[in-house]
Amino acid sequence: MKKFAVIMGVLASAICLLAGIWILSRTGLTFSLEGRDDAIVWEAMGLYFIGKACFVGPMLIVAGLKQ
Repeated sequence: MKKFAVIMGVLASAICLLAGIWILSRTGLTFSLEGRDDAIVWEAMGLYFIGKACFVGPMLIVAGLKQ
C-alpha cells in the first residue's frame, strides 16, 4: 500500500505540473491586461496547478508513508 501511495503521489504531482505548464504555454504567459479578457484567469490557473504540484504530491507521499 505504501508503494501505491508513493506512485500516486508522484503521478499526481507530475500531472499537476504538466497541466500548469500546458496552460501557461497556451496563454503565452504575458501577465498583460491587454488583449483577451480571460488571459489573466488562465495564467492564474496555470500558476495554481504548478503550485499545487509542489504541495499535493509530497503530501500524498508523506501521508502514504505514515501508514
